[in-house]
Parts: sequence; C-alpha cells; structure tokens
Amino acid sequence: MTTPPLDRPGVLDTIRGGLIVSCQAYPGEPLRDPRTMTQMALAAVAGGAAAVRAQGLADIVGIVAAVDVPVVGLWKDGHDGVFITPTLDHALAVAQAGAHVVALDGTRRPRPDGLDLATTVARLREEADVLVMADCGSLDDALAAQSAGVDLLGTTLAGYTGERPRTAGPDLELVDQMVATCSLPVVVEGRVHTPAQAAAAMAHGAFSVCVGTAITHPTTLTTWFTDAIGTETAAEPPA
Repeated sequence: MTTPPLDRPGVLDTIRGGLIVSCQAYPGEPLRDPRTMTQMALAAVAGGAAAVRAQGLADIVGIVAAVDVPVVGLWKDGHDGVFITPTLDHALAVAQAGAHVVALDGTRRPRPDGLDLATTVARLREEADVLVMADCGSLDDALAAQSAGVDLLGTTLAGYTGERPRTAGPDLELVDQMVATCSLPVVVEGRVHTPAQAAAAMAHGAFSVCVGTAITHPTTLTTWFTDAIGTETAAEPPA
C-alpha cells in the first residue's frame, strides 16, 4: 500500500466525518509490539477506519508503511503532566517517522523543554510538512491551541487535567463549547465506548471521532465483561 500525499487539505478531507482508530498497547502488555499494532491498524482500516492513531516511533513507521489512510502519530514519554509528545524533539521525531498528523499535548501546562505550544508548532513546521493535533483538556486549552497555530483540536485530555470532571462517556458539554467557540475542526476522543456515543459525538458537531480502547484494547474489554459477570453473580440470591 502507499501512504496518502502529505497534502493538508487532502488529509483533512479523508478524516472529515470518519472514524479514527487508536491502535496502542501499554508497556508490558502482550500486544505491545509494532508488528501487532500494524496488524491491528490493518484490521481497523479493513473495517472502515478513515485514519489510524499510533503511539511510538516504531509503531508509526510500521503502520505508515502498511495502511493507505492518514496516520496520527504521537510519542508518550512518562505518565504524569505533559507526556503526549511533550517536547519539540518528540514532535520532530514523530514527523520524521512518517506521521501525517503529529498529536501533542495541547494544554496550557508547562512543557518539559520550556517551549510554549506556539513555538513548538512553528518550529515543527519549519522542519516538516505535517498537520498538528492538539490534545486538549478544556475550552481554554482549545482556544490557546487554536491561537498557537494547530490544525485540529481534540478532547483527548478532558477529565484528566483537573479542569473538567471525568465523564462516564465523551465530554459532550465540552464538545458543544469547542464547536460553538472554535473555528478549527474538533476531534472527539476519550471514553467513546459505544457506537451510540460515537454517533452522539458526531451529532454534537464533531469533525471526526477517535476510538481506541473499545476497539483495540482487548484487556480492558475483557475486564468490562468479567466485572459485569461478577456483579451479576454477586447480585443473584442463593439457590
């Protein structure tokens, strides 16, 4: 397969109204292997995914080479604070790995390299012709990221930065705020666990929806079922 050209309008047109599938596995998990994530991405594309979101340089390289849809790349480094593509060096590496869209922390929190988001975006664009997606946690994040020059706004960090409560499903109130206030496309990501929730996000004005856990993380999916069975069994009266 061949990757789509790095034409910004073309990438956005491909993603518009479609499903982005996040293919990620956490360190130490059985599926944590670039070859496995590439196979996961191919399966998602076969099911109609408009784009793939991938974490880690090796995963990005493998997936870009294998699929014929845009790849949203990121590099997680750490677990707390700003850890999604946290520095300019991380962003440059993600772009060099072939990602069509570089996803990075789009909050207003201090970045580990001391650069602000606007400087990071500007310097990234000096080196690479890529789109930039800001993973935001609030409307103020989204407005600041828009001013910083990004191309896409994500709701990825809603409920994880202390500015908004963590909703059971996607934060549709934040989606409404961002769609009404921001001029950039809004990607709804985070706790989209059912097709109905994905459809609701689109109905609230999302440009596209990104789903990860509910499609590509069997460990979590299994716990949903085992927890439900355990709860049901505990609720049954004794025979």
